[in-house]
Order: sequence, then C-alpha cells, then structure tokens
Amino acid sequence: MTDHLIKTTIAHELGLEAEQIAHTVQLLDEDNTVPFIARYRKEVTGGLDEEQLRAIQSRLKYLRHLEERKETVLNSIAEQGKLTPELEAMIRAALVLQEVEDLYLPFKPKRRTRATIAKERGLEPLAELILAQEVTEGTLEEFAQGYLSEEVPTAEDAYAGARDIVAEVVSEDADLRKAVREQTFERGLLICTVADASLDPQGKYQMYYEYAEPLKAILPHRLLAINRGEKEGVLRVKVEAPVNDIVAEAEGRYLKNERSIFAPQVREAAADGYQRLIAPSVERELRNVRTDEADDHAIEIFAANLRNLLLQPPLRGNRVMGIDPGYRTGCKVALVDETGKFLGGTTIYPHQPQKQWDEARELLVNLVTRGNVDVIAIGNGTASRETEALAAEVIAQAGRGAYVMVNEAGASVYSASPLAREELPDVDVSMRGAVSIARRLQDPLAELVKIEPRSVGVGLYQHDVDQKKLAEALDAVVESAVNHVGVDLNTASPALLQYVSGVNKRVAQAIVRHRDGHGPFKSRQELRKVKGVGDKGFEQAAGFLKIRAGENPLDNTFIHPESYPVVERLFTLMEVRGDEPDLAQRVKAFRAQHDLAELAEVLEVGLPTLTDIFDNLIKPGRDPRDELPPPILRSDVLKMEDLREGMILKGTVRNVVDFGAFVDIGVKQDGLVHVSQMADRYVKNPLEVVSVGDVVEVKVISLDPERGRIGLSMRS
Repeated sequence: MTDHLIKTTIAHELGLEAEQIAHTVQLLDEDNTVPFIARYRKEVTGGLDEEQLRAIQSRLKYLRHLEERKETVLNSIAEQGKLTPELEAMIRAALVLQEVEDLYLPFKPKRRTRATIAKERGLEPLAELILAQEVTEGTLEEFAQGYLSEEVPTAEDAYAGARDIVAEVVSEDADLRKAVREQTFERGLLICTVADASLDPQGKYQMYYEYAEPLKAILPHRLLAINRGEKEGVLRVKVEAPVNDIVAEAEGRYLKNERSIFAPQVREAAADGYQRLIAPSVERELRNVRTDEADDHAIEIFAANLRNLLLQPPLRGNRVMGIDPGYRTGCKVALVDETGKFLGGTTIYPHQPQKQWDEARELLVNLVTRGNVDVIAIGNGTASRETEALAAEVIAQAGRGAYVMVNEAGASVYSASPLAREELPDVDVSMRGAVSIARRLQDPLAELVKIEPRSVGVGLYQHDVDQKKLAEALDAVVESAVNHVGVDLNTASPALLQYVSGVNKRVAQAIVRHRDGHGPFKSRQELRKVKGVGDKGFEQAAGFLKIRAGENPLDNTFIHPESYPVVERLFTLMEVRGDEPDLAQRVKAFRAQHDLAELAEVLEVGLPTLTDIFDNLIKPGRDPRDELPPPILRSDVLKMEDLREGMILKGTVRNVVDFGAFVDIGVKQDGLVHVSQMADRYVKNPLEVVSVGDVVEVKVISLDPERGRIGLSMRS
C-alpha cells in the first residue's frame, strides 16, 4: 500500500475528503502538533477538529506500521526462496496486521515443534501421502515400513509423527484460521468458574463464579472485571467454541477422498490441528482483541472524565483554606492567598475526643477570620465528611465563607514529587497535600497537570488496561485541555508549560529560568530569546502562550503572531487603534455590519482565521472555562439520615462509568444515577448526558443506609 493509498483508505474509513487527509498528513509529517493544526490551520484541513485529527494520526500510524511489517514479512519469505506472485499479492492486499501474520505463519522461523521433530525423522513424505489421499488399496502398516527406524520403531509411531506434520499444515492455513476466528467470535462463550474463593473474601467476583456470556456481547467493564479476577487467581476463564462444527469444517477442507486408506489419518490430524494448535491461539487472539476493545472503551471514558475535570472553572480571587482530612495523623490545614501562594498551615486533631473537636473548631474560626478566608476546600478522602461537619460549624461561628468538597486523588503523589519539593521546599510533605487541595479549587488545570494523569482517579479499571496506551491517551487529553484554555506565559509552572504545543519538559524549564533571570515576558516575540525555542517551536507555541498587560494587547489573545498583520489591516479598515478602551464593542459592531466572507477577501485571509480573530478581539483574554457553572459552595451539612425518597437536590458529578454516574449530593456517600435513570429516553452511553464536574438536579429514589448506597434519578 503506497502512501497515496494509505491516505485514500483513511479518507474512505473516516468519511472525509482525500484532500483533507493529504493536507493533514503533510502537516503531521512536518511535526505540527494536533492543537496547532486544529486552531491555526483550519483553511488547510477544511476545518477538521482535534478528534478528527487524532483519528487520522492514529490510523496513519497503524497503516504505516502495517506497511513496514509487510515489507519485513515479504523479505523474510523471499530470502527463503518461497515467495510466489500470488502470495505477495495477498500480503500486499491485507488491510489488518492479523491477515499478514496468518499468511506469514507457514514461513515464520519456528522453535522445535512435534512437526519439525517428525520431519527430522524423515516422515515428511508419509505426511505428503496422507495429504494427497491418492492411495485407496493396501494397508497402513505396509506404507509405514519404509519409514521405520530406531527413532520410529512402529507403524503407529510413524503415523503419529506424520499426523503431527499434517496437523501443523492444517494449523497454518490462513483461510481456516480466519474461519475459526470468525466462528469462535460469533458463537463462542466466555465461561467463568471459581478457582479459589478464599482469594475473594469480600465476594467482589461472586457473580462470575458460575458465569457464561457470548464472547462478542460481553460489556467492557464486565470483561475487565473478569480479567482482573483471573489475574488475582479467583476465577478460571476459558472460551468455549463450537468445536464439532469447526472440526467438521477443518476435516472438510483437507479430506479429499473418503475412499483413501489415509482418510482416518486426515480426520485425526485435522481435529488435532484445530484443538491443539489453532484453538488455544485463536482463544488468546480473541480474548486479546476483546480486551483491547475494553481497554479502549475504559480509556475513552477515563479520557472524557479527565478532560472535564481539567476544564472545571477556576475559583479566582479567593483566599482558600485547604484541608487534607485524616483520623490518626490529623487533618493538615493550609492557607493560600488569591494567587495560590502558601501563607502557612497547621495540623488539627478533631476526630478524637470532644475537647480536640472544640479546640480544632476554635483554631479554624480564628484562621478563617484573621486570614480573610473565602472558601474552605476539603479533600474527599478518608474522614472528609466528618471534616465537612467541622467546616460547617466553623463557617457558622465565623460568620463568613463556604466550603467545597474537592477531588483529592493524586494529592499524595504530588506531595512526594520532585516538583512539590521544588515549589514548596520548606513545607512538610503531608502539608503539601493540603496546599494542592486548596490550589485545585483556585485553578484545577494548573494544579492537576502536576500529577500523573492516571492518578487523577476519574476512571474505571485504569490499573488493568494497557498502561502505555492509557498514558498516551491521557497525555493527549492534558495537551488538548491546556491548549484549549491557553497558558499565562509569566505565571505558568513548568508542569503546565510542558503541555503547550511545541514545548517539552526541557523547553518549559528553560522558559521559567529565562523568566526568573530576566523578569516577566513583555511580548511573545521575547520567547524567541529562550534557549531551545527555534522558529518551529515558536510557531507551534506562540498562539497558546498569553501575556497579560504586555506591550501588545494581541499577546493576550489566541490570535497567532502570524496573523497580527491581518489584524493591523483590519484596524486600518476600521480606523481604530489596538489599545482603545472600547475596542471590543467597536469590533463587535463592525462585524455585525459586514459580510465576513467579503471581508476575508479584502483582508487576504481565510474565513475561519478571520472568524477566530473577531471572536478573540470581542473577548480578549477569554478563558473558555468561565462559561461553565461554578462549583457548588455549601455552608451546612446534609447527613444520610436527613435524606428521604423523593427529595430533590443539586449535586456535582464526580465520576462517569459505563453503568451510570456518581454524584456528590453533600452526604458521606456519593449517590449513583444508574444509566436507566439518566433521561426519559434510552441512554446507551452515560457520557451523552453528563460529564465530570457537571452540576445536576437529582431526585432520591432509593436509600440503603446499611450499605451506604443512595439511588438517584435525573428523569422528570
């Protein structure tokens, strides 16, 4: 498949124009990042969005790898002198890697098998006689005589070896393997039985102790749970295929002459070829395929949850008290100012005798009052709800503030990281977690990028999926989110900067060193002075790096420096200056009075770019997160005992999974909105309805205080 054919294939698969694919591939090959292409090369790609671009990138990588593998396979077969024009045509026409591997199987260098040992003993001619089935008279013993030796003492030994050779021929039949794969997938059952119940004291896998489900129909979260149970030694898992039908098909392909004295040998070898050689291989392949699909699904959900968590609106301009709750080691309390600067902290022990509760409350009231605390951010881990009750008392007594429950996943990972040591060198490790919790409320994106994405805790089975694939997907999400929001060049940490288009860890650190050594950047052009930022790096990064109150107001927008001349021509046409106080209103009015397509021709710029220019001039310094609803601020506590069926409450979506969404309604346990209760219609995927961080109105439909379970509904 030539590169042209690869592009044509991708265009057909994704339902896009061939020209769009060709231009996109060229941009990717020139090391342009996906965020850069999506935002600044719309005219070239025909307006493809990030999701489409990443789909092209992924498919391009697969098909190019496929072509490389084809060349390796063809060279290997050619070196053996066994490459025929027909075989070469079949390999070159293959569209999936598995087809190539099936065709290569007979020529693949092998370890010693029963068939190779039989060949070494001179039994290959006998195997060929069996496969040919031309002999209809005589006895098996008669034809075996010429193959007996010290290593093959009897006729049965001779035929056993010959059958091993035939079985291997059967197992290497690419068409048969394909048929077996299809039949096993379509009709096979995934069978689970208990292997060792003692390894499952809490009965997590009890529903799978005696379980069967069609392999093709099993839901991703079930398959991942079964795989985990098998890995932990609790479950025994196998695929049950339609053996009799498959064996009959294998025999039918190789049994040419029922009258041949070798017909029974063919039947036995064909059955053995399937059961001993094909079946285990196909079972592994299909389970791997289904697991890969389940992995992709789980990663997709995790990625969607992570993106929504990262893009939660910041709570700007607030002094925040962060509390990292705990029982035995106490609650760490950290105060940060409006910019996230650590002002001081302490440890309280409220969850011990009443005296300590009272002392902790008085201490926090004093801190809230003297520190002008606006909001208390409470980590949602161990002892969080008890700490919430304390926070409510503090707010009531202080007469100011509110509290918010904050996802604390990964705070301990950050606390012990080199970055935390660098940012908070004189702060105790345990106190750094409380600082992180406070900062997460002020700017979730800026703080969450400091920890490994998989530690954020908004996934399902994230420890069971392909970790390399997960890391790649989540890094792409973080990159997308950071570039979607943009970054303040003068305040961003290296952890945030490294995700900006065209910037890596080394360049991010160089930017911060330059900033520390030369003071704040006054213009985007100064970025060129940073060591490691070349022309390409500047082109990729500049539009995403913003400078507030810089020399050029355009530096605080998503307008790329390459488009500044267009803006100047626009300002000349409008007869305005770029620093006029009412510029946004004048631009808005001008846009309403003109046809953008005609204006684009006059200004010699593409229509998508001109549209973006107008959007940014009308809302300079815009943060897309500000358009989302803010977090729910609470001042009192709701207990499980306070809940009644039929109650209507507001809550925050904490996690979205295959079977529904977990919603924080302000009590100790998050409630579950099952997928069947999400809307007055059938919902296949919960992500169609809700996202992590959404504020939703729910009705309590069931309560199970003993197990701490709350059933919620979003249906009208």
